[in-house]
Amino acid sequence: MKEIEIIINGDKLERVKRILSAFSKNGIFVSQGFGYGHQQGYHQVYTRDDNRGVNMLPKVSVRTVVADDLVDPIVNEMVSSMGNATFGDGKIFIKDVAEAIRVRTGEVGDAAL
Repeated sequence: MKEIEIIINGDKLERVKRILSAFSKNGIFVSQGFGYGHQQGYHQVYTRDDNRGVNMLPKVSVRTVVADDLVDPIVNEMVSSMGNATFGDGKIFIKDVAEAIRVRTGEVGDAAL
């Protein structure tokens, strides 16, 4: 099992939900926050003012856990359909999940998903 975390701008949330539901009926967890990436929150605007502070931009984090064989198709679809080749397209993190347990039934592993 793998956890996929996708950090995006909020306007891409519906697209992410649509992609994830096409591959898996597992649930998702969405949280909102503020952050910045490589550009430290700056837009591609050139100015003479070098005293700008770091701009914290609104971001959305979407997390889900899927079976190992679904990771590559999901990631490939995300990159091909959501990437605009511009700063701020988002990031995808993939982490190993040692175990999953459904509290209601006691199911373990992929059955718990």
